[in-house]
Amino acid sequence: MTAGGVERANGVLVAGNLVLDTVVIGVPESPPWNTSQWVESMEQHLGGNCGNTSHAIARLGVPARALAFAGRDAAGDRVTEILSAAGVDTSFMERTGMPTAASVALVRADGARCFLHCPGASLVAFLNAPEITPSLASGCAFFHLANPFGIPGLRSTAPEILRRARAAGLRTSLDAGWDSRGEWMKVFAPCLPLADVLFVNAEETRLLTGLEDENAAASALMDAGAACVVVKMGALGCMLRNSQGCWTIPGFAVTAVDTTGAGDCFAGGFLAAAAKGLPPLEAARFANAVGALSVQKPGSTAGLLSFEETLAWAAARSRP
Repeated sequence: MTAGGVERANGVLVAGNLVLDTVVIGVPESPPWNTSQWVESMEQHLGGNCGNTSHAIARLGVPARALAFAGRDAAGDRVTEILSAAGVDTSFMERTGMPTAASVALVRADGARCFLHCPGASLVAFLNAPEITPSLASGCAFFHLANPFGIPGLRSTAPEILRRARAAGLRTSLDAGWDSRGEWMKVFAPCLPLADVLFVNAEETRLLTGLEDENAAASALMDAGAACVVVKMGALGCMLRNSQGCWTIPGFAVTAVDTTGAGDCFAGGFLAAAAKGLPPLEAARFANAVGALSVQKPGSTAGLLSFEETLAWAAARSRP
């Protein structure tokens, strides 16, 4: 609360793709063609970088608003329903005549996965940078751009969207994701000076910078303009580098069932913790816990807990 008794804006506006995922658990390492293979389970879940991240933020008790595109179809109805049920504001989502983006996630016994993706509505998303109007930004303190590589239009409009978010008074964050076109810094370089926080995994740091050492790569990304770099390192935890220094925050030992969307949930956990006032190192440790909870069940968000439950889960696993 502010001194005047008015609720402080701490919501997160999340832009990116929405996907309806079909997650297949127990896929053979090299499934033979022209055969029928039995698998452990096959389930539909919310997916997409915006979908996973905004869902995680709302599940953790922080207001979240999705700025995304879905089709005017049953899959679009389903992803909207899942987000709304979690508490995500979907009133600014755009429904198009293109089908909702869909993925099949093939997950091996060790949690490794391969995606088969049909972009659908993502092909017409963010072809022009949206205005960050007062109504769109209302109640929000943060703007998160979830994977500009995941939507063709964002490859050119991402810098302007981040610029408009900053002009609206929002703190900005950016998550990398996989670049199937291999353009990497061609897309990312104009975005970095506009990112207060950059989320990137270890492999992405190497592909963005050409450097093998994560610390050196994070330093190079800061030199390119990012104010703070958080490197996601899976089971090893994460590394945080900002103007004050560099820290490695250990992860939590869990059995991975499905790693799909764990990086999105990590980013959502960090942003939710920051929105609740936790300092960066505590936010990073909290994000590690959210990521660890995510991988223990099929689908990105099925394993998540509330903010208080996540704090308790992490505290119970604290190292002496």
